[in-house]
Amino acid sequence: MSGDATPAPLEYPEATVRTLLGPAWAETTLAAYRWMRLGRALDARMQALQRQGRVGFYGAATGQEAVNVAAGLATTPEDWIFPGLREQLVALVRGHPLVAYAHHLFADDRDPSRGRNMPCHPSAREVHYVSMSSVIGTQISHAVGLAYALRQKRAAGVSVAFFGDGATSANDFHAGLNFAVVEHLPVLFCCTNNQWAISLPVERQSASASFASKAAAYGLPGRRIDGTDFFAVYSELVRALRDARAGQGPVLLELVTYRMTAHSSSDDPTRYQPKDWASRAVAHDPVARLESWLRGHGQIDTAGSDAIGREVEDEVRAAVELAEATPPPVRASLTEDVYAPVDSRGAPAAE
Repeated sequence: MSGDATPAPLEYPEATVRTLLGPAWAETTLAAYRWMRLGRALDARMQALQRQGRVGFYGAATGQEAVNVAAGLATTPEDWIFPGLREQLVALVRGHPLVAYAHHLFADDRDPSRGRNMPCHPSAREVHYVSMSSVIGTQISHAVGLAYALRQKRAAGVSVAFFGDGATSANDFHAGLNFAVVEHLPVLFCCTNNQWAISLPVERQSASASFASKAAAYGLPGRRIDGTDFFAVYSELVRALRDARAGQGPVLLELVTYRMTAHSSSDDPTRYQPKDWASRAVAHDPVARLESWLRGHGQIDTAGSDAIGREVEDEVRAAVELAEATPPPVRASLTEDVYAPVDSRGAPAAE
């Protein structure tokens, strides 16, 4: 990532952070920073491996770490995550093992999907993380359907749907928001606006003043947040999740970020982004902004930052080495897990 811009400071007195994050504010902030560094290290490593032909595809979340880590920390085990392309870090923060995700990226024999799903499309049932489909916006309807099921079963949990600015032009955006409001469902809609729908700039995606303002047409609250500010994102997610749990219905959050890499490993952004985009993005780097706040408030120093950097690099390296040394799925596995086991009468068999 190039650019000489200085990251915009996070202007929060320590007392405000204590209020936003609660008694464990220092531990939460340091944990968030470490997770963000892990996400940044993972992106750098996997993009390099894709260029070497060692993995087939990768969609980085560089610039979106504050949103993903805040979501992982703010949600509870009962909640369900329906991702777009860049939310894999949410699954990791919620407890999905890094090595399991590495196996998925290499589509090896220990990949939970046994090589049947596209890289960056993991499924992590143990942390209620549903695989994305790559079809724009469909996860919105899926999240609403799950929220309806939760209510029908009187089960705890909120359904959290992530989608990009481009997905607001998809039919599922209209159908999902409309149904969720009419049925008063526990859904949190998170529009991560990184200002590019692959190559289409946000101003050509919508004439609305903001994506959050679209909420008014459907009858639900809509709020626009700086998605590169960890404290702002975390506090708004906690608020929205609390309201949804209390039966107050769905909320639409627009989280404004700056895409700091290509849309995916299949994209060349130099063909369509303005020449100063990199500098503009660096000025809103969420990792650098949080580190600057930690340094300014005596929570970390250069030695501590360097130590975290080495730790996360070692974790990523170890996971990649283990996954890369694992053989691919055997051919016979193509016919496994295709049909549910049934008894002699054709009914589902007890496991």
